[in-house]
Amino acid sequence: MKNGNHSLLEAFNNTTYQVSGHGKRNVQVLKDAFDDADGNMNSDMYGNGKPIEEFQEKMAKYLGKPSAVFFPSGTMAQQIALRIWCDRIGIKKVAYHPLSHLEIHEQDGLKQLHHIETVLLADKERTIELEDVLNMKEDVACVLLELPQREIGGQLPTYEDLEAISAHCRAKGIKLHLDGARLFEILPYYRKTASEICGLFDSVYVSLYKGIGGIAGAILAGDEDFTSESKIWKRRHGGDLISLYPYILSADKYFDQRVSKMDTYYEGAKELAELFNECHAISTKPSIPVSNMFHVHADMPKERFESALTSVHEQSGIGISPYVNSTSDTACYLEISIGDRYEAIPKAELKKALRLLDETMKKLFR
Repeated sequence: MKNGNHSLLEAFNNTTYQVSGHGKRNVQVLKDAFDDADGNMNSDMYGNGKPIEEFQEKMAKYLGKPSAVFFPSGTMAQQIALRIWCDRIGIKKVAYHPLSHLEIHEQDGLKQLHHIETVLLADKERTIELEDVLNMKEDVACVLLELPQREIGGQLPTYEDLEAISAHCRAKGIKLHLDGARLFEILPYYRKTASEICGLFDSVYVSLYKGIGGIAGAILAGDEDFTSESKIWKRRHGGDLISLYPYILSADKYFDQRVSKMDTYYEGAKELAELFNECHAISTKPSIPVSNMFHVHADMPKERFESALTSVHEQSGIGISPYVNSTSDTACYLEISIGDRYEAIPKAELKKALRLLDETMKKLFR
């Protein structure tokens, strides 16, 4: 939507500070990743070689799993993980949340490529709980839990529920897979190590570009038999590129640089959410974030909220979001994900921008 001479995206791009992310996803991100790299190091080749093997070992140790495999995408990694468990158990059926990435963002890849049926647990407004797993009417090979549940603002189940679901699945011979695209980001909330959380699951996927800020890529971890089979499926999917080192070296650098900063990002998210919740007709989901990510909901049509944000961007120089998603004719939301950028914003300027948003929203409701 246009507001004066600037669209929401244009106004956002012209701001001095932005609240989300680590910075622009430009070529400099890759150039910086290679600053300390040994130019004489041989590249990996078709899944073998020093760059990929050392990084896989490092990630396996961090996640507390015997073995780990680097994948070019999480979509590939997770479909393969579920295929392996279905083949092992002999049931072509898995269970996950109705807003799982596999269900709404992958063009039915799991069903079309692997002919795996899905059972949807819980409703769209909350996370999967123990009762949902206990009350399943169908036999499944695997239950997938996404931590945090991105499409509902990054909500999380209690850790006690995770432990109970894990114990139940193991007792029943059901495999438990972790969609941990944002696993690093939830460690401050649970006050657990990655290894402790991953110990509840048979297989684990983590993203290397979301909170970490790498170029692309994912890790799939589990026992050695599982990861060995996943490598075969990776080749079948065309994921064994001749070399993956640009992704691996960037992931390695930014993992070391940012994994210890998740507490800082989490505290920033709680601080910012409190400011949003003081604004008229605006609320966050969750009301108090449980990771560095949360959703901001506005009780007005998307176009009107875009206009309000555009005005705030132009007047304050603080970029809140370049986009808004509609949830109905009268409501909408945007997503915030705190990273390195947030620390650079002068707190006085940030509070001023949120007060301006509050005033703008009030005017729109008169």
